[in-house]
Amino acid sequence: MIRVMLVDDHQLVRMGLRVLVDREDDMEVVAEADNGRQALARLRQDRPDVMLLDIRMPDMDGLEVLRQIAADPALRAVRVVVVTTFEIDHYVFEALQLGAGGFILKDTAPSELVHAIRVVAAGEALLSPSVTRLVVSTFAERWAPPAPVDGLETLTDREREIAAWVATGRSNNEIAEALYLSPATVRTHVTRAMTKLNARSRAQLVVLAVRAGLTVTT
Repeated sequence: MIRVMLVDDHQLVRMGLRVLVDREDDMEVVAEADNGRQALARLRQDRPDVMLLDIRMPDMDGLEVLRQIAADPALRAVRVVVVTTFEIDHYVFEALQLGAGGFILKDTAPSELVHAIRVVAAGEALLSPSVTRLVVSTFAERWAPPAPVDGLETLTDREREIAAWVATGRSNNEIAEALYLSPATVRTHVTRAMTKLNARSRAQLVVLAVRAGLTVTT
Protein backbone atom coordinates (compact mmCIF):
# COMPACT_ATOMS: atom_id res chain seq x y z
CA MET A 1 0.00 0.00 0.00
CA ILE A 2 1.36 3.42 -1.02
CA ARG A 3 0.94 5.93 1.80
CA VAL A 4 0.24 9.43 0.47
CA MET A 5 0.36 12.85 2.11
CA LEU A 6 -1.42 15.90 0.67
CA VAL A 7 0.01 19.39 1.26
CA ASP A 8 -1.97 22.31 -0.15
CA ASP A 9 -3.43 25.45 1.40
CA HIS A 10 -6.71 25.02 -0.51
CA GLN A 11 -9.11 22.62 1.18
CA LEU A 12 -11.02 21.91 -2.03
CA VAL A 13 -7.82 20.87 -3.78
CA ARG A 14 -6.96 18.47 -0.97
CA MET A 15 -10.47 17.10 -0.97
CA GLY A 16 -10.31 16.35 -4.68
CA LEU A 17 -6.90 14.71 -4.36
CA ARG A 18 -8.07 12.61 -1.42
CA VAL A 19 -11.03 11.27 -3.41
CA LEU A 20 -8.76 10.31 -6.30
CA VAL A 21 -6.19 8.60 -4.10
CA ASP A 22 -8.50 6.78 -1.71
CA ARG A 23 -10.49 5.12 -4.49
CA GLU A 24 -7.36 3.24 -5.61
CA ASP A 25 -6.81 -0.22 -4.13
CA ASP A 26 -3.04 0.20 -3.71
CA MET A 27 -2.84 3.64 -2.08
CA GLU A 28 -4.32 5.68 0.74
CA VAL A 29 -4.10 9.22 2.13
CA VAL A 30 -2.52 9.05 5.58
CA ALA A 31 -1.99 12.76 6.29
CA GLU A 32 -2.89 16.28 5.14
CA ALA A 33 -1.47 19.73 5.81
CA ASP A 34 -2.35 23.25 4.70
CA ASN A 35 1.06 24.88 5.22
CA GLY A 36 4.73 23.96 5.28
CA ARG A 37 5.26 23.91 9.04
CA GLN A 38 2.31 21.63 9.58
CA ALA A 39 3.51 19.46 6.69
CA LEU A 40 6.90 18.84 8.30
CA ALA A 41 5.31 17.94 11.63
CA ARG A 42 2.88 15.50 10.02
CA LEU A 43 5.61 14.13 7.78
CA ARG A 44 7.74 13.13 10.75
CA GLN A 45 4.72 11.69 12.53
CA ASP A 46 3.02 9.76 9.71
CA ARG A 47 5.98 8.92 7.42
CA PRO A 48 4.17 8.72 4.06
CA ASP A 49 5.79 7.14 1.01
CA VAL A 50 4.80 9.99 -1.34
CA MET A 51 4.03 13.63 -0.63
CA LEU A 52 2.03 15.74 -3.07
CA LEU A 53 3.38 19.21 -2.31
CA ASP A 54 2.09 22.61 -3.34
CA ILE A 55 4.85 25.18 -3.76
CA ARG A 56 3.09 28.44 -3.04
CA MET A 57 1.73 28.35 0.52
CA PRO A 58 1.59 30.80 3.44
CA ASP A 59 3.83 30.55 6.52
CA MET A 60 6.34 28.15 4.89
CA ASP A 61 6.37 27.45 1.17
CA GLY A 62 7.02 24.14 -0.54
CA LEU A 63 10.62 24.96 -1.42
CA GLU A 64 11.51 25.42 2.25
CA VAL A 65 9.76 22.13 3.02
CA LEU A 66 12.01 20.47 0.43
CA ARG A 67 15.09 22.07 2.00
CA GLN A 68 14.10 20.76 5.41
CA ILE A 69 13.50 17.26 4.01
CA ALA A 70 16.86 17.26 2.22
CA ALA A 71 18.60 18.27 5.45
CA ASP A 72 17.04 15.46 7.51
CA PRO A 73 18.46 11.96 6.84
CA ALA A 74 15.43 10.43 8.57
CA LEU A 75 13.18 11.79 5.81
CA ARG A 76 15.37 10.76 2.88
CA ALA A 77 13.04 7.94 1.81
CA VAL A 78 10.05 10.25 1.30
CA ARG A 79 9.28 10.85 -2.37
CA VAL A 80 7.98 14.32 -3.23
CA VAL A 81 5.87 15.34 -6.20
CA VAL A 82 5.41 19.08 -6.70
CA VAL A 83 1.84 20.04 -7.59
CA THR A 84 1.82 23.28 -9.56
CA THR A 85 -0.51 25.48 -11.59
CA PHE A 86 2.14 26.25 -14.17
CA GLU A 87 3.91 23.68 -16.33
CA ILE A 88 7.34 25.28 -16.07
CA ASP A 89 8.55 28.10 -13.86
CA HIS A 90 11.58 28.83 -11.70
CA TYR A 91 9.92 27.20 -8.70
CA VAL A 92 9.89 23.87 -10.53
CA PHE A 93 13.58 24.11 -11.41
CA GLU A 94 14.53 24.89 -7.83
CA ALA A 95 12.30 22.09 -6.55
CA LEU A 96 14.12 19.60 -8.78
CA GLN A 97 17.47 20.80 -7.47
CA LEU A 98 16.21 20.22 -3.94
CA GLY A 99 15.27 16.62 -4.65
CA ALA A 100 11.65 16.61 -5.82
CA GLY A 101 10.86 13.48 -7.77
CA GLY A 102 8.97 15.42 -10.42
CA PHE A 103 5.88 17.52 -10.79
CA ILE A 104 2.28 17.40 -11.97
CA LEU A 105 -0.21 20.10 -12.89
CA LYS A 106 -3.27 20.73 -10.72
CA ASP A 107 -5.52 20.10 -13.71
CA THR A 108 -3.87 16.74 -14.49
CA ALA A 109 -6.26 13.98 -15.51
CA PRO A 110 -7.13 11.65 -12.60
CA SER A 111 -5.55 8.63 -14.28
CA GLU A 112 -2.30 10.54 -14.78
CA LEU A 113 -2.21 11.66 -11.17
CA VAL A 114 -2.49 8.16 -9.70
CA HIS A 115 0.05 6.95 -12.27
CA ALA A 116 2.38 9.72 -11.11
CA ILE A 117 2.12 8.57 -7.51
CA ARG A 118 2.99 5.00 -8.49
CA VAL A 119 5.92 6.11 -10.67
CA VAL A 120 7.50 8.24 -7.95
CA ALA A 121 6.81 5.66 -5.23
CA ALA A 122 8.80 3.19 -7.34
CA GLY A 123 11.77 5.59 -7.40
CA GLU A 124 11.41 6.78 -10.98
CA ALA A 125 11.44 10.42 -12.12
CA LEU A 126 8.17 12.04 -13.07
CA LEU A 127 9.57 13.97 -16.01
CA SER A 128 8.50 13.33 -19.56
CA PRO A 129 11.23 13.44 -22.23
CA SER A 130 9.90 16.78 -23.51
CA VAL A 131 9.96 18.32 -20.04
CA THR A 132 13.39 16.82 -19.37
CA ARG A 133 14.73 18.43 -22.54
CA LEU A 134 13.41 21.79 -21.35
CA VAL A 135 14.99 21.28 -17.94
CA VAL A 136 18.26 20.30 -19.60
CA SER A 137 18.30 23.28 -21.96
CA THR A 138 17.46 25.73 -19.18
CA PHE A 139 20.15 24.42 -16.84
CA ALA A 140 22.65 24.18 -19.69
CA GLU A 141 22.18 27.90 -20.27
CA ARG A 142 22.45 28.65 -16.56
CA TRP A 143 25.56 26.53 -15.99
CA ALA A 144 27.80 27.08 -18.96
CA PRO A 145 30.56 26.02 -18.65
CA PRO A 146 29.78 23.03 -16.38
CA ALA A 147 29.70 23.67 -12.65
CA PRO A 148 31.41 21.53 -9.99
CA VAL A 149 29.33 18.66 -8.64
CA ASP A 150 30.36 17.02 -5.36
CA GLY A 151 31.12 13.33 -5.76
CA LEU A 152 31.42 13.39 -9.55
CA GLU A 153 35.01 12.12 -9.39
CA THR A 154 33.83 8.99 -7.56
CA LEU A 155 31.68 7.81 -10.47
CA THR A 156 32.95 5.02 -12.66
CA ASP A 157 32.99 5.57 -16.43
CA ARG A 158 29.87 3.42 -16.76
CA GLU A 159 28.06 5.35 -14.02
CA ARG A 160 28.92 8.65 -15.71
CA GLU A 161 27.61 7.25 -18.98
CA ILE A 162 24.37 6.05 -17.40
CA ALA A 163 23.88 9.39 -15.60
CA ALA A 164 24.25 11.18 -18.93
CA TRP A 165 21.59 8.91 -20.43
CA VAL A 166 19.26 9.56 -17.49
CA ALA A 167 19.57 13.28 -18.25
CA THR A 168 18.02 12.65 -21.68
CA GLY A 169 14.76 11.59 -20.05
CA ARG A 170 15.03 7.94 -21.07
CA SER A 171 13.68 5.19 -18.85
CA ASN A 172 15.86 2.34 -17.57
CA ASN A 173 14.43 0.06 -20.23
CA GLU A 174 15.20 2.55 -23.02
CA ILE A 175 18.75 3.07 -21.73
CA ALA A 176 19.25 -0.68 -21.47
CA GLU A 177 18.15 -1.16 -25.07
CA ALA A 178 20.45 1.60 -26.32
CA LEU A 179 23.49 0.25 -24.46
CA TYR A 180 22.74 -3.48 -24.86
CA LEU A 181 22.48 -3.94 -21.11
CA SER A 182 19.80 -5.46 -18.90
CA PRO A 183 17.34 -3.08 -17.19
CA ALA A 184 18.53 -4.46 -13.85
CA THR A 185 22.12 -3.49 -14.65
CA VAL A 186 21.05 0.01 -15.63
CA ARG A 187 19.01 0.31 -12.45
CA THR A 188 22.05 -0.69 -10.39
CA HIS A 189 24.25 1.95 -12.04
CA VAL A 190 21.56 4.61 -11.61
CA THR A 191 21.23 3.78 -7.91
CA ARG A 192 24.99 3.90 -7.39
CA ALA A 193 25.29 7.22 -9.22
CA MET A 194 22.48 8.70 -7.12
CA THR A 195 24.14 7.49 -3.92
CA LYS A 196 27.57 8.87 -4.84
CA LEU A 197 26.15 12.24 -5.91
CA ASN A 198 23.77 12.37 -2.94
CA ALA A 199 20.77 12.71 -5.26
CA ARG A 200 17.46 12.18 -3.47
CA SER A 201 15.59 11.43 -6.69
CA ARG A 202 16.14 10.48 -10.29
CA ALA A 203 15.00 13.97 -11.28
CA GLN A 204 17.74 15.47 -9.12
CA LEU A 205 20.24 13.18 -10.84
CA VAL A 206 19.14 14.78 -14.12
CA VAL A 207 19.93 18.22 -12.72
CA LEU A 208 23.33 17.14 -11.40
CA ALA A 209 24.28 15.41 -14.65
CA VAL A 210 23.45 18.57 -16.58
CA ARG A 211 25.36 20.75 -14.12
CA ALA A 212 28.39 18.49 -14.53
CA GLY A 213 28.17 18.70 -18.31
CA LEU A 214 27.70 14.95 -18.79
CA THR A 215 26.61 14.14 -22.31
CA VAL A 216 25.72 11.00 -24.24
CA THR A 217 28.36 9.93 -26.75
CA THR A 218 27.24 7.91 -29.74
